[in-house]
Amino acid sequence: MTPPRARTWGRRGHTPVIRVRGRSRRRTSVAALCCYKPGETARLIYRPRQHLLLKGARKSFSWQDYRDLLVRAHIQLDGPIVVVWDNLNTHLAAGLKKYEAEHDWLTTVRLPSYAPDLNPVEAVWSLVRRAMANTAFDTPHDLDRKLRRELRRIQLRPHLTDGCLTATGLAIDQPTSP
Repeated sequence: MTPPRARTWGRRGHTPVIRVRGRSRRRTSVAALCCYKPGETARLIYRPRQHLLLKGARKSFSWQDYRDLLVRAHIQLDGPIVVVWDNLNTHLAAGLKKYEAEHDWLTTVRLPSYAPDLNPVEAVWSLVRRAMANTAFDTPHDLDRKLRRELRRIQLRPHLTDGCLTATGLAIDQPTSP
């Protein structure tokens, strides 16, 4: 991921240059769920993970990692879950589909093929990237700490998570009783 850019207080015409190491043996991945329920505050549940870039090692979340995130969300939310997935290949894995079919508390809906504008989590990543703009990290630990701090900041401000849903143009309707 290239570092995000933002404005600077540097003199006009003199672009500040910060040297960063171009190579690291670590990669940080984050999976997040924006949770909405009518009449309750919005919640953000996330799980960061560091990967060592070794030959043959996985560089991203596996379907088991997403399954574990769903189990954590089910425990925290204490109720059935409707998950709206994008079409990431890991979300379409056979193991995850089988897990979804075996559990009645889990219902899944797929977004259209390419619809990041309908995914509230994309707005969360936008908030995180904006907060981390123009920052050069000395160590992967500094990056991890800043990432967790920003996600926690969003988590403690449910109006930000509500705003992420509003940005999609979607709305949560009250269920109608038969």
